[in-house]
Amino acid sequence: MFAIPGKQAVTITPKAAAQINKLMSSAGHAGLRIGIKKGGCAGMEYTMEYVDVADPNDEVVTQDGACVMIAPMAQMFLFGTEIDYETSLLESGFKFNNPNVTEACGCGESIKFDDALGPK
Repeated sequence: MFAIPGKQAVTITPKAAAQINKLMSSAGHAGLRIGIKKGGCAGMEYTMEYVDVADPNDEVVTQDGACVMIAPMAQMFLFGTEIDYETSLLESGFKFNNPNVTEACGCGESIKFDDALGPK
């Protein structure tokens, strides 16, 4: 929906692709749908869910065998985002390097977008 010819809506790092492939093979799903919802201390939060079939309005990105679907209402917020997977001594998880985020809370779970992008 917000595509630029020759450019994917989001990019997936090799670590994230490997983790998505691992999750999908163990859970038996086709891919992950990412989105955003209202919530958290900064106003918005990322969402992720297992998906068996893409919604006709999803933006589908396939990279290194990993399939990510972007929910229609999240496409303008996530365009240009890099999805990574990080592992540290205390935690591991997906990280969204999103150029559209103007603010994030200290824990990194909650985000804020420019008022021009945000829901009214």
